[in-house]
Amino acid sequence: MNSKKEKKHTVLVEGPISPLFIADSISKHSTKTDIGAHAIFLGQVRSDRIGDKKVKSILYSAYQEMAELEFHKIREHAFDRFQLTCMHLYHSLGEVKAGEISLFVFVSSIHRADAFTACRELVDEIKLKVPIWGKEMLDDGSFVWKANNITTFENDHP
Repeated sequence: MNSKKEKKHTVLVEGPISPLFIADSISKHSTKTDIGAHAIFLGQVRSDRIGDKKVKSILYSAYQEMAELEFHKIREHAFDRFQLTCMHLYHSLGEVKAGEISLFVFVSSIHRADAFTACRELVDEIKLKVPIWGKEMLDDGSFVWKANNITTFENDHP
């Protein structure tokens, strides 16, 4: 069994994922000379317009125990399917303002094809399977529940 698969860590973090945390995660990999490629996805809160109101933040909540379990299953599945050297997954809980990062997916592999494909599929699986909900907080103090739009990479472009 791949020893990378054995490691469990807490995926859910309170508040936004800071650029400093992301940079630190990346910098720690410079000594791992068996890695040839990294793929990173950063999910950022958009300031969408809903009618005449603007999204100022998203308030994330989760069924935490189940969410952590699903993240672990998704992680294990990715290690089974791809030749990955390393993987980091983090998702925010609580308030994340427009412009801040709420999802950080970072995969490393010997070659870029596995890194790119795994990163894309991880994001799709997270959105599909993990019990995390978001309330879009609007500039007038009201909110709407955010719907997860599950689109594959191929459908992201018109």
